[in-house]
Amino acid sequence: MTTSVETLSATNRNLFETSFDVARTLFDSVERLTALNLNTSRSLFTDGTDAVRAALAARTPQDLIAVQTSIARPAADKVLGYYRSAYEIAAQTLEEAMKPFEIRLSEAHRNFGQALENAAKAAPAGSEVAVAAVRSALATANSAYEQVNKAARQAVEVAEANVANATATATAAIGAASNRKSGS
Repeated sequence: MTTSVETLSATNRNLFETSFDVARTLFDSVERLTALNLNTSRSLFTDGTDAVRAALAARTPQDLIAVQTSIARPAADKVLGYYRSAYEIAAQTLEEAMKPFEIRLSEAHRNFGQALENAAKAAPAGSEVAVAAVRSALATANSAYEQVNKAARQAVEVAEANVANATATATAAIGAASNRKSGS
C-alpha cells in the first residue's frame, strides 16, 4: 500500500513538473510572438509613413508608380517574413511542449514494464497467458504510439515544406508583379 501511495505521489509530482515546464514554454512562446508582433507593427508603421511621404513628394504619375513599385516588394517580403517567423515560433513551441510529455511517457512505459516483470515473477503458476497478453497489449500500444508520433512528425515536415513552397511562390509572384509595374 505504501509503495502505491509513494508511486502515486511521485507520478503527481512529475505531472506537476511537466505541466509547469509546458506552461513556461507556452509563456515564452507568447512573449516571442508578442515581440514579433510589436517589431513587425513598428516596422510596417515606419514603412507606411515613409511610403506616404514618398507618394506625397511625387510630382508625376510615373513618380507615383515608381513609389508604389518600390514599396510593394519590401512590404510583401516583410509580411511573408512575419508569417514565416510566426510559424517557426509555433513549430518550436509544439516541439518543446511535447518533449516533457514524451520523456514522461517513456518513463511510464519503462516503469509499467518493470512492474509487469515484477508481477510476472510473483504471479501464480498458470498465469503466463495473462502476462503474455498484457505484454502483447503493451507492445501494441507502444507501436501505435510510435506510428502516431512518426505520422505527426511527418505532417509537421510536410507543413514546413508547404510553407517554404508557398513563400517561394509568393515571393516569385511579387517579383513578377513588381517587374510588370516597373516595365509599364
